[in-house]
Amino acid sequence: MSVAPDLETPEDVIFPPGDLYSDEPPLESDLHRLQMTLLIQCLELWWSNRNDFYVSGNITIYYSPRQRKSEYFRGSDFFFVLGTERQPRKSWVVWQEDGKYPNVIIELLSDSTAATDRGLKKEIYQNTFRTPEYFWFDPNNLEFAGFVLVGGKYQPLEPNAQGWLWSQQLELYLGIAQDKLRFFKAEGELVPTPEELAYQQTQRAEQEKQRGDRLAAKLQELGIDPNSI
Repeated sequence: MSVAPDLETPEDVIFPPGDLYSDEPPLESDLHRLQMTLLIQCLELWWSNRNDFYVSGNITIYYSPRQRKSEYFRGSDFFFVLGTERQPRKSWVVWQEDGKYPNVIIELLSDSTAATDRGLKKEIYQNTFRTPEYFWFDPNNLEFAGFVLVGGKYQPLEPNAQGWLWSQQLELYLGIAQDKLRFFKAEGELVPTPEELAYQQTQRAEQEKQRGDRLAAKLQELGIDPNSI
């Protein structure tokens, strides 16, 4: 998204509160939309017992030093903010959020946005947002990179043996699995989606039932009524 021109705005123009719907254009493809949704849902589920963060994607971040929504705004495909109230928002307005900028940003590359994501946006996230960690991922060719802010400059994150990158802010790895960018726990276990977690719980329940059935059958072979135990 292009930054709005820095035009002088009449002082008598009053902009409404920061609950506007996003100015960010729709994501470019189903791959981008599904990838963004997957990351958001996984993180919300993983941190379901916490209320001190906000995670969203493809909504506008307003950051004008003059507190004007007509200038200085960006849209990030995925961003995460620590130390804030977990509640729905229609946009992120920095001056109405105690001056907080995202702790983590992930951009999903495409042919039309890759140059901006690698260049201008990276510069803004480094110099203005001061976002501690910035990642990008291309759902089409699986290009993946991450950076951490060190001394005011982004330094590339070094991958582990699996090719994953550690996020200190999230206390999770980011890595590619089945052509998707996913979160991994420090121990290496995949952070599940809600659907994957529901399936795992169903499988565990079925396994417990099968063990119970086998035990009941064995007791009956021994002439013991399982219901009497």
